[in-house]
Amino acid sequence: MPQESARVAKTDAYAGPELSWTQTIFEVIDMRSFSNLWYWIALAVAWSTASHWVLGVPYDMIQRAQRQGGQVQHDLEELVRINIGRLLYIARLTGLWALGFVSAALTALGTLAFYYEVEFAQAVFLLALPMSIVGALSLSTARLIEETQPTGKDLHKRLFRQRLYTQIIGMISIFITSMYGMWQNMASTPGF
Repeated sequence: MPQESARVAKTDAYAGPELSWTQTIFEVIDMRSFSNLWYWIALAVAWSTASHWVLGVPYDMIQRAQRQGGQVQHDLEELVRINIGRLLYIARLTGLWALGFVSAALTALGTLAFYYEVEFAQAVFLLALPMSIVGALSLSTARLIEETQPTGKDLHKRLFRQRLYTQIIGMISIFITSMYGMWQNMASTPGF
């Protein structure tokens, strides 16, 4: 019996403090976003996806339609028509409500991020704000395509321009996010 109690005491000494489930979650998922590899992976995936899908049309399909024409061009025009119809229907149905919700969410995130200095909110804000700008740009391009009904080279030009603007916004966003993230990581390092 004394040997068993000594063994239990020995294992308890190595057990360490017991963590609650919230502490365990925060230990496993690093809430310091800018030092977390998963945040940077999500940022890269978000921007590569945004630049690949131009108004819901994959970029490789636009290139193929430009090279081959014919049935591929017809498919592209139909897919663009379907996607802008869907986008504009949603915008017309929920326009002001969606604008109000997105504005409120961005304001809340911005307040949490820069007034209360919550790093997770900063990381989400630096992803959500430029993505909302790309969303507004996509809506504007969809409206323009609906009004002018371009086909062939004119449609390709419009879609390439939309992709270029998305990539420019993405590059600026990634640059600002990486600079801010490095500054946050250096500021949280002891002795810096």
